Amino acid sequence: MDDHSRGAGYYGAAGSKEGRGPTWVNAIALLVWLVAGSIAFLPFALDTSPWNAVTLRVPGNQGNWWHVLVGAPFFLAYPMIWLRLRLFFRAQPSTPMERRLIWSAVGLSIVGTILVQVPFLLHLAGTSEWQRLSVLSLGFGIVVASATMLFLRRRHISPTWACLLGLDTAYLANTALCLVVYSGATGNIWSRSGWVVSMVIIWPIASELLWFFVETFRTQGQISLRAT
Repeated sequence: MDDHSRGAGYYGAAGSKEGRGPTWVNAIALLVWLVAGSIAFLPFALDTSPWNAVTLRVPGNQGNWWHVLVGAPFFLAYPMIWLRLRLFFRAQPSTPMERRLIWSAVGLSIVGTILVQVPFLLHLAGTSEWQRLSVLSLGFGIVVASATMLFLRRRHISPTWACLLGLDTAYLANTALCLVVYSGATGNIWSRSGWVVSMVIIWPIASELLWFFVETFRTQGQISLRAT
C-alpha cells in the first residue's frame, strides 16, 4: 500500500512537470515557432504564401480546396507560440477548454493533410513517382507514428505535453508534404522564401517531436525506479 501511494504520488509530480521542460529548451522552441509563425505570410512557391492559399489568392485564379487545406496548417504555429509563451513564463500551461480547442485544430489539420494526399494516392497529382511516394510516406508516416506513440505512452504524458506533441505532428506532416511538392518550384529566393525557411526549421521541430517521446521514456524509467 505504501509503495503504491509513493508511486501514485510520483506520477502526479511527474505529470505536473511534463510539458514544461528545461528553460533553454523552451526558449529555443519558442524562437523556432516564432519563425514558423512568419512562414504563414512568406511566399512558399510562385510568390504565394499560405495566407494567399487560404484566401484563394493563387496565381491564375487556380485557388481551390486543395490550396486551403495545404495553407491552413501553417497557422498552427500561433497556438503553439501561445502555449510556448505560457510554458516559458511558467504560467498555467493550459485549461481543459483550451486543450479541446487545440485538439480540434490539430484534428482538422490532420484530416486536411490526409485529404490533400488523396490526389497522390489516386495518381491524379501529376507528380513523379518519387514525389508521390515521398508525399504519402511523410504525410501518413508522421501522423501514424506520432499517433501510435501518443497512444502507447498516453499514461505518461501530461495533457499540455500531449497538445504540444499534437501540434508538432500536424504541423510537421503538412510542412514535410509541402516541401516535397514544391521542391521543384521555379523563382528567386524571395519568391519561395517560405520554402527555404521551412526547410531550416523543420529539423528542430522534428527533433522536438523526437525529444518528447524520448523524455516520456526517461520519465517512465525514473518512475519505475522510484516506485521500487
